[in-house]
Amino acid sequence: MIGGSWGVVASDFVQMVVIMAVTVVCAVAALIKIGGPSNLIEQFPADSIMGPNMNYPLLFVAWFIFMFVKQLQNINNMQDSYRFLTAKDSTNARKAALLAFALMLIGPAIWFMPPWVTAVLYPDAALAHADALGGKAADAVYLVFVERVMPVGMVGLLMSAVFAATMSSMDSGLNRNAGVFVRNFYSPIINKNASEKKLMRVSQGVTMVFGALIIAVALFINSLRGLSLFDAMMYVSTLLQMPILVPLFFGMFIKKTPDWAAWATLAVGMVVSYMVSFVITPDVIANLLGIEGGFTSREASDLTVMNGIIGHLVFTGGFFCLTTKFYKEPQGERKTELNEFWTDVATPVIEEEGQDAVDRQQRSMLGKLILIFGVLVTAMVLIPNPFWGRMAFLFCGGVVLTVGALLLKSAKETKVLNLQTQS
Repeated sequence: MIGGSWGVVASDFVQMVVIMAVTVVCAVAALIKIGGPSNLIEQFPADSIMGPNMNYPLLFVAWFIFMFVKQLQNINNMQDSYRFLTAKDSTNARKAALLAFALMLIGPAIWFMPPWVTAVLYPDAALAHADALGGKAADAVYLVFVERVMPVGMVGLLMSAVFAATMSSMDSGLNRNAGVFVRNFYSPIINKNASEKKLMRVSQGVTMVFGALIIAVALFINSLRGLSLFDAMMYVSTLLQMPILVPLFFGMFIKKTPDWAAWATLAVGMVVSYMVSFVITPDVIANLLGIEGGFTSREASDLTVMNGIIGHLVFTGGFFCLTTKFYKEPQGERKTELNEFWTDVATPVIEEEGQDAVDRQQRSMLGKLILIFGVLVTAMVLIPNPFWGRMAFLFCGGVVLTVGALLLKSAKETKVLNLQTQS
């Protein structure tokens, strides 16, 4: 609320460095504990690659395909494109996208290694925290691994990384939504003559309101003791977020639609979500297909998510495409607005003069902040642990310190280079 978009980006970067160091250490420790990838594959407690409670390979494959489609829309749309605005020009934005693509290829193996190893070594892990989490105890499997395998103190560092990962999505969403509300509703409709200072104060207030709403939703989800965190995330992203993402994704390619197309598509999408949630349920589908005994809990959960994706692709997306039949060429001021918008989208962003000084200042500030984090993490080697445990903390602290030092070095080198060029 106070730091604005720069505060969001800076804190997310610091959080990313900590998360990266902790998860890599946990993944390496998991591999060493199990004796290598071959032992993990041989001892994994599952009869097939599909895992337990899954009887239909077609459903397993279809879920994978449609989840890929959902994630494709989830990342590439007009709403989430704001992340590329933090790059100083189009070239750097493209590099950032390619880096994210490369890291996502190896990231899942790093993140899932500890839970996979836990499934082999500690079969009781899914019930270890049942007294506190109830039906959501399986969500704490990663925590169980760290408690039983990693050195003393790593649980605290892990929890800070978990909170950091949550914040990295939450704070950027809060900042984005506040900006969208102020720039696209408050400023043009409620108070057209508001000053920049007034808009800043309103955006801070809106951030607080949105934050309170997020807390309320979190408390509600926490009350659903029988629903796992993963299933809750899938339901929210599929049944609530997909209706919004459909026009934001399709709108990048289908431009000749009437102005009301997005709102109408959202309304249709909410109807589709209702139908999938309460009408076309897995039990109904099982009866139509003549499946005795119905689907397992896992199959039913996957089928609900998959039905939502299919429904929104076919019906919600189909409705958006049909609105092109009602398209009329805009006139006057509206035509000018649309032309300017699509021109801005297609125009590459070039680094502005003086941007390097701003970048240098940011690298210097971030470098100092990360160095502080690095010193604190490195100090955890003083916790009584075996030698390898101390080395784990030393590695985490070393990674954080190295990143901070490189940022400071980059800021100083750029400054010296600029001075030499001016001379």
